[in-house]
Amino acid sequence: MKLISCNANRPLSDAIADYLDMRLTRSEVKTFADQEIFVRIDENVRGEDVFVIQSTSYPANDNLMQLLIMMDALRRASARRITAVIPYFGYARQDRKTDGRTPISAKLVANLISTAGADRVLTVDLHAGQIQGFFDIPTDNLFGGPVMVDDIKERYGKEKIIVVSPDVGGVVRARSLAKRLDDADLAIVDKRRPESGKSEVMNIIGDVSGARCIMLDDMCDSGGTLANAAAALKEHGASSVSAYVTHGVLSGAAVSRIENSVLDELVMTDTIQPSEEALKSKNIRVLPISPLLGEAIRRIANEESVSKLFDR
Repeated sequence: MKLISCNANRPLSDAIADYLDMRLTRSEVKTFADQEIFVRIDENVRGEDVFVIQSTSYPANDNLMQLLIMMDALRRASARRITAVIPYFGYARQDRKTDGRTPISAKLVANLISTAGADRVLTVDLHAGQIQGFFDIPTDNLFGGPVMVDDIKERYGKEKIIVVSPDVGGVVRARSLAKRLDDADLAIVDKRRPESGKSEVMNIIGDVSGARCIMLDDMCDSGGTLANAAAALKEHGASSVSAYVTHGVLSGAAVSRIENSVLDELVMTDTIQPSEEALKSKNIRVLPISPLLGEAIRRIANEESVSKLFDR
């Protein structure tokens, strides 16, 4: 087995390698003056089971091309099996036609990854579960929930906790977390989007008065949804509100929006490399995802069950 990393999140790749007591395969990923990407693998990978680690986060197109070109290089170097480890799968929000004459970009990206040479895919908390079906190769979608459950129990185990889904689409994810938290109560934020990137809270479904609310979402992009939902929960009597997300996209003024909100804190994993601004923020905390990914990689390499990681 060999691990190889592109440039999107080298600290995470190093942490996964440390967990597996391995080193990353030597490689070079650079950009020419005209922004073309060049990849060279500096070790023999013939007949190897290779795991390529690369999130397709900002800049999404550059990072996606790095992944595709790296897999093409591995295929031409006669790697036995190539697994694309994509902690954050970009373009996942474009998983269906939302209007006439619009693309399903998540399916296009899935096709590109397969065509480039991937034999299987490993990712974390896809924005929509059906994206697994966009791939015609084995795809493991890990859940960040177990990492968050341990942190929540350690910090708030003795308090009355209500798990909150910030929208109707995230109810299944929130219910799963609530079940792991000894069947905690569940509440739902009823919101609507007047336009892309903006959300308005319409109502709170459930009684949150006097409770510590734990909002759960797969990602935080602009921060507007979480900030608005937190304000609405406070208005409905919540004693405090924290948010847990798997992917900290945090684009634009998201960090300052979180800092200026009523959120006690935003807790996210490091599927996307946190910015310096996020790391310095007193309202943002990062949980390591490398043990979960490292264990999944070990199980795939040894042909063991990955689903058993979540059987508790």
